[in-house]
Amino acid sequence: MTTRRNFLVQAGLVSAAAMLAPTLLSAKGKPGVGLQLYSLRDQLPKDVKGVIANIAKAGYSEVETFGYSKQGGFWGLSAKEFSALLKANGLTTPSGHYGLDEYFGSGKMDQLNSYIDAALITGQTYIIIPGINHEFIKTAADFKAVAEKMNKIAEILKPKGLKLGYHNHNFEWKETEGTTFYDTILNETDPKLVNMEMDLYWVVRAGYNPLDIFKKHPGRFTFVHIKDMDKTNHELNTEIGNGTIDFKTILGQAKKAGIKHFIVEQENFTNIDPYQSIAQSSKYIKGLLAV
Repeated sequence: MTTRRNFLVQAGLVSAAAMLAPTLLSAKGKPGVGLQLYSLRDQLPKDVKGVIANIAKAGYSEVETFGYSKQGGFWGLSAKEFSALLKANGLTTPSGHYGLDEYFGSGKMDQLNSYIDAALITGQTYIIIPGINHEFIKTAADFKAVAEKMNKIAEILKPKGLKLGYHNHNFEWKETEGTTFYDTILNETDPKLVNMEMDLYWVVRAGYNPLDIFKKHPGRFTFVHIKDMDKTNHELNTEIGNGTIDFKTILGQAKKAGIKHFIVEQENFTNIDPYQSIAQSSKYIKGLLAV
């Protein structure tokens, strides 16, 4: 699945309320419930100010960005202007998706430096890799090389007060030479430096149980993407709580996983207004988290 990367460049066994409310606290003392702005990628270029206002009205406290470039900023707004827009609407941004193929390919720092600047200006703490060009991860040796580079990037970010993250799709579980890319980065990256953003939908679609991964790698998953799977067509998303993924059980283990931020994402909308959809999803997740 490379759609997002290309765009950047041009499932209750346990009561969720009992498990989540006392434990899933962000640094501000309550769960961070956010929206990945990729959900509204069609609307943002037309009216970025209106979209941000509608996200706040839909009940979110955070947003996760994507698509930043030094030339175009955030949909025509500079990082400073975008940060002001978020603050005016009572929103914060803990993280952003920033494509790092340039660094993985050539080691050049220009693009990464521009991302660091944007993250610092907007108050983000995490620079998250949204996916990697498949050309860089063809062999098990490639997997290790990329993991090494992730550690290096994280070391570069550390003095700036920033942290690195990685967001999965499902290609990371393709077995190559007896291992997978996902297993490699979990095993070969420094847990103190590299945070994982588990996209629950893509884990389930890949045929895995998020709970098994949480158990094997406790505390590694600072973020989750909460994205539901349509009951009829598993290639489509639906509003959180309307699909096939058992979020009550999965998120009941959020403390074990290390989750601090819960990011709603919906890549497609079927017969529903996008703003109605994100509001419905926000209400469901906030109900689970008792906020």
